Amino acid sequence: MFAYFDCFSGISGDMTLGAFISLGVPAEWLEKELGRVLLKEVKLSVASVSRGGISARGVRVSAQDDRDSRNYSQIKQLINKSELNPRVKKISFDIFDKIAAAEGEIHGCAPDDVHFHEVGGLDAIVDIVGTALCADYMGLEKIMSSKIPLGKGFLSCRHGILPVPAPATLAILKGIPVYGSGIGHELVTPTGAAIIAALTDSFQDLPEMTIEKIGYGAGKRELEEIPNLLRIITGRLKTEDSDGLKGAVKETVAVVETCIDDMNPEILGFTVERLYEDGALDVYLFPIYMKKNRPATMLQVLCRVEQKEVIAQRILTETTSLGVRFYNTPRFSLFREPVVLDTPFGNVQAKRVRDLSGNLRVVPEYEACRKIALEKEIPLRAVYESIVKKTPSGS
Repeated sequence: MFAYFDCFSGISGDMTLGAFISLGVPAEWLEKELGRVLLKEVKLSVASVSRGGISARGVRVSAQDDRDSRNYSQIKQLINKSELNPRVKKISFDIFDKIAAAEGEIHGCAPDDVHFHEVGGLDAIVDIVGTALCADYMGLEKIMSSKIPLGKGFLSCRHGILPVPAPATLAILKGIPVYGSGIGHELVTPTGAAIIAALTDSFQDLPEMTIEKIGYGAGKRELEEIPNLLRIITGRLKTEDSDGLKGAVKETVAVVETCIDDMNPEILGFTVERLYEDGALDVYLFPIYMKKNRPATMLQVLCRVEQKEVIAQRILTETTSLGVRFYNTPRFSLFREPVVLDTPFGNVQAKRVRDLSGNLRVVPEYEACRKIALEKEIPLRAVYESIVKKTPSGS
């Protein structure tokens, strides 16, 4: 299942839950699953509301909580001890990781030591874990989003008066295309920013697809300028082009490249690592000859279209290059999604891939297998073979 987040009025945790419930996720089921995590009764008050004449779902959380703040280490323990399935736990951690990294950067401390306030109370935990449960319930395999609108002005929080967008929101949205809406309210909360940053594969206009369902989640306040809604559209992406390649998704990616002939080659290895940290899909190094027959290296990076400026900045910062080229190119890709496998070595990160015939295969992630091989002092090949052997076909 494919989902497109149309964030024309921003995004928050409660708007996301409202949109998912509007799409058909049962609120009663969600309450029950969240109660297992928090070990207490959770009540989701879901109401039909209207924003700009559009019917939507508004969600409010009511449950007795003994604290209004937690640090990230406490939140991780809470989730790890729960009975959530591995995929829901992973999505939850991916979202919380975004917030912890941003808050740690702002306050100058390690992510585990970040003391959450507004996003550490029960409401935000429900929003984040609830979003992970909903995404898993609907079987979402690929998610895209529109560009993200930002408001302006000031807001009051535990830290005092802060500018809009909040510092944490901006830090989380690094590398994501945004634009100023001119609206004098907070449109994107830190929780909403983390949700969209963690879930989304790419940010672009609505792709060619077959629409199946549309869900609307309402924000708390009424806005004069626009309806305060998050719209989630689900359906199927177009999976064939004029050449008739069925079972694959046609998408557009960017290629960013440069040629370097005057730099210590040891620096290239470090640059490649940083490019992957910046979100590069792939990085290539080609031996070439430049003017006056000087041996050189072409550095080529494959990335999402919205990431090309970040990638270009990294290249121009880390290398001696005086300029980079970039162009967009179409590509076919198979459906894939991250999963966590229960293996003889414990939980291992992997990806589940659907081939052109609809068959599923699971591929363990290299870094996870490498870590096991080093810790157990066994061949990497043996780790791969053991995991694949224990993984049922179609898992």
